Amino acid sequence: MTTFTILLGGELVATPRLSAQIAGSRVIAADSGILHAAALGLAPELWAGDFDSVTKEERAAFGHIPQMEFPSEKDMTDGELAIDEAIRRGATRLVMAGAFGGARADHAYLHLAAAVSLSERGLDVLLTSGNQEGVPLMAGPPATFDYAPGTLFSVVGFTDIAGLTISGVRWPLTDRQVPFGSSLTISNIVTGRLEVALAGGRAVLVAHLPAEG
Repeated sequence: MTTFTILLGGELVATPRLSAQIAGSRVIAADSGILHAAALGLAPELWAGDFDSVTKEERAAFGHIPQMEFPSEKDMTDGELAIDEAIRRGATRLVMAGAFGGARADHAYLHLAAAVSLSERGLDVLLTSGNQEGVPLMAGPPATFDYAPGTLFSVVGFTDIAGLTISGVRWPLTDRQVPFGSSLTISNIVTGRLEVALAGGRAVLVAHLPAEG
């Protein structure tokens, strides 16, 4: 498995868990995502984007990193361009770091939707801000998660969800049909070994991690 960490422009908190998740990965920064590199101790092999979200001083400070520049008037975000380049370079697993928060709610939503699409293409995808994680849920066998008891999480549907089963939680579900837009699966709490399975539909599990240390 070839892991690429994609540095995006959202919020990011460096944690031991995040450090373990990106250890040994190759790194591509998307525009202002480059500003996370130092905090995570990463040396990107590529910096991609139109560079409209960094200052001239920041551009100069990271000038030693190979760059792939695009015009500002384009039909893809800088993050999508970075992800496409990672896939072209052989990525089979993506850690989208800085996928949540920041000034652009539309970008955060896009990252969730893109993660689902990428998973359907066969890639292993994790979205993270260090204190929040997102994992696409695919129809099939149960997915198991290592979140500690007390962890707050939600299952965010992008379509109707068929046959949703959630165990190891305060409010379990068994073979439940969940309409698109329902809040039924928002704000559950891990109590044991979290397992989630669905028979059909598209969704993302979003976990809010307790502070480390």
